[in-house]
Amino acid sequence: MVQVWYMDTEETDQRLEHHRNPPAYLELEDLYQKTGVEYFKINADEYQSDNTLTELRAQRGYTYDDEITCSEKCLPDYANKLKAFFTEHLHTDEEIRLILDGSGYFDVRDNEDNWLRIKVVKGDLIIIPAGIYHRFTLDINNFIRTRRYFVGEPVWAPHNRPADDMDCRKSYIKHQSENFVQFNKV
Repeated sequence: MVQVWYMDTEETDQRLEHHRNPPAYLELEDLYQKTGVEYFKINADEYQSDNTLTELRAQRGYTYDDEITCSEKCLPDYANKLKAFFTEHLHTDEEIRLILDGSGYFDVRDNEDNWLRIKVVKGDLIIIPAGIYHRFTLDINNFIRTRRYFVGEPVWAPHNRPADDMDCRKSYIKHQSENFVQFNKV
């Protein structure tokens, strides 16, 4: 099951847990209300036939998917790619990730601009809304294999912070002020 906590402000190795002292965890419902990030548990070994994923794909219109493995052995230009993933940014579309193997962290900003760290492991599917500032890093295991889902052809253009004038950011802030009550309603 996914774990979420408030991060400390240390600037040591980004792959460490970075808990506050004392640790401050967040429930999934609170994560959604503060950020709009959604979580689903998927059978990673049989994801092609997983009912939850099938329903999500149909409801949200995810028509394209691919797979990426992030590890020193598998990812060309590994060090620079990790730096790019860890640079705070947003996207104009949702970021949908299903963890097939390994583990890592997605960091997202809450409504008070604090970092929340989301630890993802095999079987976790998270949907990061368009317009939220976020970043990704591997953990100390240095390995993750992920399916990425898109509406139509993949658009993976990060817009580094600040990007507050973008329409997707303005829309995100509006939904955040409403605690995401009407967010992603079909």
